Amino acid sequence: MLPRKLMIDGEQTVMTTRTHVKALLLPLVILFAVAAAGSYLSGVVWDVMWGGRTILRWLVIGLSAALVLVGSVIPFLRWYLWTYTLTNKRLVEQRGILTRSGRVIPLSRINDVAFEKNLNDRILGSGTLVIHDASEQAGLELRDIPHIEDMHRTVTTLVDAAHGADESV
Repeated sequence: MLPRKLMIDGEQTVMTTRTHVKALLLPLVILFAVAAAGSYLSGVVWDVMWGGRTILRWLVIGLSAALVLVGSVIPFLRWYLWTYTLTNKRLVEQRGILTRSGRVIPLSRINDVAFEKNLNDRILGSGTLVIHDASEQAGLELRDIPHIEDMHRTVTTLVDAAHGADESV
């Protein structure tokens, strides 16, 4: 959600989304695999192989914790903190864990909104929203957006309204 301090006068949040939860499948597999292997190895090291040497057990636990951090926690935080917020005036992309960055596109500058779905996306109900604006930068691709048709319809409606408001002035 876009913090109130970053919103301009008269701006209201229409929708906030992040990429489809399918992006967390590999981190979840890593979490389960490392937890299972770490638990097993820590028990084996403790009970059988080393006769109770605690240093090796803590080494296995530390290595498991580091693998979970790198393979699961950081990807989850990256997914959770990468958001797309659509307001009645602009589209805001925000990302980053320690260093935040983003891109803001006023709706009045958007001149094309399209979406793409491959077979996996159709099965999972997600897709890529491609937005082109009146700048020299490449179009903004919002990948793996859940409920892509709803997002496409909402963005198109707001862009049409923003262009209609510009023409009436």
